Amino acid sequence: MGDIDQLDAARAMRRAMLGDAYVDSVTADPETVAAEFQDYITSMAWGVWARGGALSPRDRSLLVLAMTAALGRMDEFRLHAGATPQTGVTDEELDELLFQVAAYCGAPAGVSARRALKDVRAARQDAKEGA
Repeated sequence: MGDIDQLDAARAMRRAMLGDAYVDSVTADPETVAAEFQDYITSMAWGVWARGGALSPRDRSLLVLAMTAALGRMDEFRLHAGATPQTGVTDEELDELLFQVAAYCGAPAGVSARRALKDVRAARQDAKEGA
């Protein structure tokens, strides 16, 4: 697969997992460097999702959630927690993942992720009620 094909596959995976509205909002900046940066992020981060291999999107999602929580990257954790309906991760699995994060990465990481998850779930509920 060529570089352009790989970038196209990564773009498609990003849209499938995070949705058109999100991807359109972060790629709308007309500045050349911003567009190059988004292509780089897409190629690097989403290219690994699109490459195939032994890990399913669900597995990759769980890993990303654990790593972003462990690193305290709550904006990214929220983004990926919000995408779990597309990745196949259940609420119960995400709850259990936070016990693992707290045990292996410390209570502050687990507590921060729990707070972020509460916000994600409240937003999901608000969207359901507003629909």
